[in-house]
Amino acid sequence: MCKFIKKTTALPISLAIIKNELKNKNQKNWIDRPVSLDEKRLVENIQQQTRQLNKNNVTRTKAYLDFYVKHPEIHWAFLGHMVSRNGGWNMTDLKGGLLSRLLSKKERESFFAFLERGNWLIFQDAYPQFLLYEESIRKGQNLFHLLPFFHVSVFMETIWNDFWKHHDSYLLAIALVINEQSYLENRVVRHPTFKKEVFDSMEFLLQDILSMNHILFPFETGKHISLVGETLHQFERLHERIMLGKRLYQILFGAEERKEKILQWAVSTPHTGSRKDYWPAIFNEVEEAVPGTVWKRRFKDCELLPGSQRLYSPQLTTAWKNRIQKPAEEGDWFKNWKVIYYLLETKEDIDGEIRNEYCKTLEKLELAAIAKKAVSILD
Repeated sequence: MCKFIKKTTALPISLAIIKNELKNKNQKNWIDRPVSLDEKRLVENIQQQTRQLNKNNVTRTKAYLDFYVKHPEIHWAFLGHMVSRNGGWNMTDLKGGLLSRLLSKKERESFFAFLERGNWLIFQDAYPQFLLYEESIRKGQNLFHLLPFFHVSVFMETIWNDFWKHHDSYLLAIALVINEQSYLENRVVRHPTFKKEVFDSMEFLLQDILSMNHILFPFETGKHISLVGETLHQFERLHERIMLGKRLYQILFGAEERKEKILQWAVSTPHTGSRKDYWPAIFNEVEEAVPGTVWKRRFKDCELLPGSQRLYSPQLTTAWKNRIQKPAEEGDWFKNWKVIYYLLETKEDIDGEIRNEYCKTLEKLELAAIAKKAVSILD
């Protein structure tokens, strides 16, 4: 997995200790530990809170931010919030003005099921960890021995125990990146249904070619919106997703002033799923074009062309109904301690500039939608 690290790379003492603990973990006896009645009640309460907030992308995304505001030492909560916002935008794009013209109803349903399942799975795995941490603080004692009751990986139990001692926010954040992406690997990315209906479809390749996998972090600079972020081209590769997470962390937390601006924007801008949230000059949650209007080019060089209507980007609750999810597949992804090499800090200078790239993507998608409409008329 960690092929980008040379085998001769020496681990610092802190990671060497984690390595030894992971190598000695006995995964078979997790649930055999005695628990008190109060602990059983705590587990049930956390499960209930998680279910209540795991209704849809909007409720999950808000829960991450609310937790981060209370516990800013848990960096992943803010990173998870911003990435989850992007997940919501991707979901509503499927019903928006461009992708709805490029994809069939069945294809859009498959893409949404794929995005929603991943978003739901990550929350039901990560949020109980946060609530258990919060309760540990309240009681002043380490409660991470209860993590197995939420089917959380033994990897994260080790990491949380280390965080309780050393308070290394970076290490915990990147460990959560590793954990959540590894957790998705067999449950979503390699799941036979999604592989057939999403990854093997020509439309997913089209998205990849058109760089649709942008992760955007908006913030205000004067009267204008600025965008930083990264683009992922090979979602099906676990290594690439983990490295993307590390780069996104660097963009978000690498510069304190920018992080505070992104946070200020996030706190002051409730997440609706519509791209109007960050770019109301380009997007609107209401379709402005009259039904039956011939689609003409509207967007160029990051601006609407004179006299053009804004691009349609609905709110999530308008675009999609809540879905009932099947329970998460059981099983621990952790098999090899060498994943901790990902915890080594990567020395990269990442400016995160993505606005122009994203605008080019919108232009390409619009031209593709116009071309497809022209072909359908000829047929």
